[in-house]
Amino acid sequence: MADNLDRVWWKDGVVYQIYPASFKDSNGDGLGDIPGIISKLDYIQNLGVDIIWVSPMFESPQIDMGYDVSNYEEVYPPYGTVKDMEKLIEACHKRGMRLVLDLVVNHTSDQHAWFKESRSSKDNPKRDWYIWKPPRYAEDGTRLPPTNWRSYFSGSAWEYDEHTNEYYLHLFAKEMPDLNWESEECRKAIYDSAMRFWLDKGVDGFRVDCVNMYSKSTEFLDAPIVDSRFYEQPAWCYYANGPRMHEFLREMNEKVLNRYDAMTVGELPHTPDPKRVLDYVGRKDKQLSMVFQFDIVDIGQGGTHKYHFEEWKLPVLKKIVEKWQRFIEGTDGWTTSFCENHDQGRSISRFASDAPEYRVLSGKMLSLMMCSLTGTLFIYQGQEIGMINVPKDWPIDYYQDIESVNFYKLMAAKTNNDPEEMAYVMRSLQTLSRDNARIPMQWDDSPYAGFTERKEGAWAHVHDLYPEINVAKQLDDPNSTLSFWKDMIRFRKQHSEVLVHGTFEACDIENEKTFVFVKRFGGKGVVVALNFSNEEQEVVLPEHEKELKLMVGNYGNEEGGKGKRTRLRPWEGRLYMAGGDA
Repeated sequence: MADNLDRVWWKDGVVYQIYPASFKDSNGDGLGDIPGIISKLDYIQNLGVDIIWVSPMFESPQIDMGYDVSNYEEVYPPYGTVKDMEKLIEACHKRGMRLVLDLVVNHTSDQHAWFKESRSSKDNPKRDWYIWKPPRYAEDGTRLPPTNWRSYFSGSAWEYDEHTNEYYLHLFAKEMPDLNWESEECRKAIYDSAMRFWLDKGVDGFRVDCVNMYSKSTEFLDAPIVDSRFYEQPAWCYYANGPRMHEFLREMNEKVLNRYDAMTVGELPHTPDPKRVLDYVGRKDKQLSMVFQFDIVDIGQGGTHKYHFEEWKLPVLKKIVEKWQRFIEGTDGWTTSFCENHDQGRSISRFASDAPEYRVLSGKMLSLMMCSLTGTLFIYQGQEIGMINVPKDWPIDYYQDIESVNFYKLMAAKTNNDPEEMAYVMRSLQTLSRDNARIPMQWDDSPYAGFTERKEGAWAHVHDLYPEINVAKQLDDPNSTLSFWKDMIRFRKQHSEVLVHGTFEACDIENEKTFVFVKRFGGKGVVVALNFSNEEQEVVLPEHEKELKLMVGNYGNEEGGKGKRTRLRPWEGRLYMAGGDA
C-alpha cells in the first residue's frame, strides 16, 4: 500500500447499520419505524458515525423482513412513508452524515407487479424478467424440479406454478422469485425503480444484497451431492460469480452510479479467493466500492448447513483477518472491517465471552480490534453497547426468523424429533441464528427496553438482560462499553493513516489464546495485543525501532514494555504506538 492517502469519504467514514423493525418504535405499534430512527440521529452522531445504512424499508409482505420487496418506490406502511424517508435523508445531511440503503435486486416479492405479470402467461412481455424452466419427469412420471438446487431457507430453490406448468427459481423463500438479469428490459427497470428513484432523493449509496448472484450459469445443472440425507443440495457453484456478473456491475455504474457520488458495498458470499474479490473492488474498474467478505462471520457454521455449529480455534479467526486485511496491499482495491450485521449472532457471544464477569471486557476488546483494522468500519445497532445473543433457554417459539424456523422444522422432520439432535439444533441456533441480531434495540431499563410503549410489547421478544445492557445505563458511564466505542472511534479517526489505511502483519499466528498484530503506514507503527481467553496469557510484543507506548487498553492504560514479555489478563486488549507517533 502506497504512503499517499486516497481520502474518499466512504473509506474514512464509520458506518452504522440500522434494522428498521428493531431500532426504535415512535408510534406505539410495537414495530420500529423511520420517525423512530430520526429521533435517535443525535445519539448516532455522538457515537462518531459518518454514514447510516438502513436495511430494507421498502413496501413488502415481510416474508423475509423486507428483503422481499413488492415496490421499490414505496415504504412499508408500518415503517412510515416516502415523505418520512425524505425527512430522514435531510436530517442525516443536516448533521453531516450520509445515508445508504439496501439494494435488493437479486429477487423481488412474488407480490411485486413485475412478477404478477410474469406469471400471468408464458407470452407476457415480463415473462423473461424472472427465471422460468419446465419440469423434469422421473421414469415413473413423477414431476421433478428443473434441478436439485437447495434454497437458502431449506427445501427446493424451485416452485411449481400450475397455471403455466413451469417452475420459477427462488434462491431464498418461495415468495421471493429471482429476477432474470439476462433481460435488458428488466435491468433498465431495476436501475430506474430501485436505484435512480432513491439517488435522486439524495441517498448516498447502497449496500448491495447478494451482489454476485445476478448472473446464473448458462446451464442449469444438478449440484454435486454433499449431503446424502436430502434431495436438494447447495448449488452456489452454479449461481455465484456467474459469467456476466462483472459486465452487469460495470453497466450499473455506467448507466447509474457514475452520475452520483455514490458508495456501494456488496454482499459477496462464496468467494474465498482474494484475486476474484479484487475483480469486484478495483477502483479503476468501477464495479463496487468495497465488499463484505463473509469468512469471519461464517466461523462456526457447518459445512453442509449453516446451522450445524462446529467448534473452532482462534487461529481460524486470525488467518481470516490477516487474509482480508492484506489482500488489497499494493492494489487499488478497498476492504471492510466488520464482525456483526443483521444476519449474524452477536460478536461477544460468538468470538469472545458473554459470561457476566467478562461481557464488558469482551465487548471492549472486540471494539479495540475492529477499530484497529484497515478498511471502512461497520457497526451494527447494539454492538456499541455490547448486546449479546438471546438466552440459551429461549424455546424455538421465541424465534421468528424464517431461516431459523424452517431449519428447525426440517431437522425435526428428518430426525423424528430426536431429543439429542434437536438439542444440538437449538444450541446451533442460539449461537448462529439471525434472531440474535434482530431482537429490539435496548434503550433503557423501562418495559420492553424503551423500544416501544405498546402495552403488549414489541414485535419480537426483548432480551432478558435489557435492564443490565442498555444505552441509558451506559451513556454517562466513562467505563461502559458505549463510552469505549466512542473513544475508539475518535482514536481511529485521529490516527486514520495507520489504523484505517495501514498495512497489516500478524504475529504468532498459530497461538490459540492471543492475537497480536502490527499496523504500519509510512513511518508510523501500531501494535495491538489481544487475549481471547478466560486466563492470563503471556505475549511477546514485537520488536520496534521506537519505544512502544500504551495508548489504549480495556483494563485502563497501563504502561507496557518494549519488545519484552508482558502478561494480558482475561479478554484484555491493548494498543501500543511507536513513541514518536503517539
